[in-house]
Amino acid sequence: MAVGVRHCTIRFMELESSSLMKCLLLSSPLYRKQSVHFSNSSTQRYNQCCSLSMNGCQGDSRAPIGIVETRTLPAVSSPALAMERLNSAISDMIKSDPPPYDSGIIRLEVPIEEQIESLEWLHAQNHLLLPRCFFSGRRVASEMCINGASSHSKLVSVAGVGSAVFFTHLRPFSLDDWRAIRRFLSKKCPLIRAYGAIRFDATANIASEWSAFGSFYFMVPQVEFDELEGSSIIAATIAWDNAASWTYQRAIDALQATIWQLSSVLITVQKKNPHSHILANTHVPGKASWDHAVNRALQIISRNDPVLIKVVLARSTRVVTAADIDPLTWLACLKVEGENAYQFCLQPPHSPAFIGNTPEQLFHRDRLSICSEALAGTRARGGSELLDLNIEQDLLSSAKDHNEFAIVRECIRRRLEAVCSSVIIEPKKAIRKFTRVQHLYARLRGRLQAEDDEFKILSSVHPTPAVCGYPTEDARAFISETEMFDRGMYAGPVGWFGGEESEFAVGIRSALVEKGLGALIYAGTGIVEGSDSSLEWEELELKTSQFTKLMKLEAPLLTRGQSRIINQNQKGLSCLPHRI
Repeated sequence: MAVGVRHCTIRFMELESSSLMKCLLLSSPLYRKQSVHFSNSSTQRYNQCCSLSMNGCQGDSRAPIGIVETRTLPAVSSPALAMERLNSAISDMIKSDPPPYDSGIIRLEVPIEEQIESLEWLHAQNHLLLPRCFFSGRRVASEMCINGASSHSKLVSVAGVGSAVFFTHLRPFSLDDWRAIRRFLSKKCPLIRAYGAIRFDATANIASEWSAFGSFYFMVPQVEFDELEGSSIIAATIAWDNAASWTYQRAIDALQATIWQLSSVLITVQKKNPHSHILANTHVPGKASWDHAVNRALQIISRNDPVLIKVVLARSTRVVTAADIDPLTWLACLKVEGENAYQFCLQPPHSPAFIGNTPEQLFHRDRLSICSEALAGTRARGGSELLDLNIEQDLLSSAKDHNEFAIVRECIRRRLEAVCSSVIIEPKKAIRKFTRVQHLYARLRGRLQAEDDEFKILSSVHPTPAVCGYPTEDARAFISETEMFDRGMYAGPVGWFGGEESEFAVGIRSALVEKGLGALIYAGTGIVEGSDSSLEWEELELKTSQFTKLMKLEAPLLTRGQSRIINQNQKGLSCLPHRI
């Protein structure tokens, strides 16, 4: 059933090998902080598969789109049969007359009568087929139609390759950009979604390792694999706009070119530690610089009339390994211990992959209902039930951690109250446990007055005091002048927009990974009155351990120009104090 949409528009840009977009991004002012330069060989490899792109942030975001539609085909028993059916449907579309609309988006989907991990499907595809994305939420319920019967199924995870339309720009994410994305979404097509991420600080210059992401990057996948509870779906999506010279026929041709490169033979992703040896491990900042930054922050915080109450300082760790780091293998290992957490991967063309296993929800919108979380204070898990309980009680009774947590919770509450008609906090203070760490936790719920207030929620709750500090602008200014690397999408919103639902996590516990070129691992910690720089450094070690546990340290001879830090805490969590 065709669905008309009242608002929003895009214009499509045809970019040969995405070279124009790359030139736009790389022509931005040189970043004054330390950046990591990935080799030109990786960019040359990407050019093998990236030929046409469509940027949705060009043009009038308020013009109407002609059609938003989902077509569900009969269910099949395997991914191979699903691909056959999908190919047949696309061939029929090629032979048929184009829809009588100058613009639109159509999703073709084939249900599969078996639950298959979407990450396995993504791993089976050529890693040069970009862009690609993956998102696994803690709970995302979606309504869909299978064989004409309406049912509620839980969407476990989504993987996608290629883009029917993508949205990116150097400027900060704006209301017009949000409207451009919303133009392609509909309540009646809940699985047409735009997946992506936004920079932590859109006003900061972009370092080379983050250049392909722009200030934000969202994509509606061209081909998508949805893992549901008890079943799966493979889908193909096309989007077109005749006014921008991106016709329905050209969209079909681009989709067919992507389909031809896909594999329906699934490969089981290794979910045990690959244990690649670390050749070099370099922190920015190093320990001495970290101590200086933390002590400087504490001096400001301890003043009689402080301009800062809390600031979150972060660290970037460059890891070079003896063997390739496959971002999807890392992600599969993170999923094993990722209960109650979000896993994600976002990789534009000409870019490393941004992956993460984050415990922190930014917000979830279900029609007019909004929920968010306050998460702060960190401890390691105990080796026994009794020890774990003692650590939990220590965290609950800590004045320093309560102060940090209360700042986060009350700030989010005030921001929600500015947009919502009512806000409820329940629980007000509890413990949320993960495989390796535990945090203080509160849940906040509110109700929007209009669904268009979603942009207000996104722009008001980010950045939270949990990843920036308080007051926000003073903390952001301190971070900008203190940190000597570009956070990029680290600690920024990562998630998806949908017609009736949207969900975003905070992009912490994350890394920028390039197969064959190593990884940048990010972690941060909140500095408040009573913080100790050495204990905060150990907290960074604990937070990055979910990545570093996948590797082993060794001490080879280093080539000239390499720096190496042997971190004794890598020997195991047992050497970490419980006050972290």
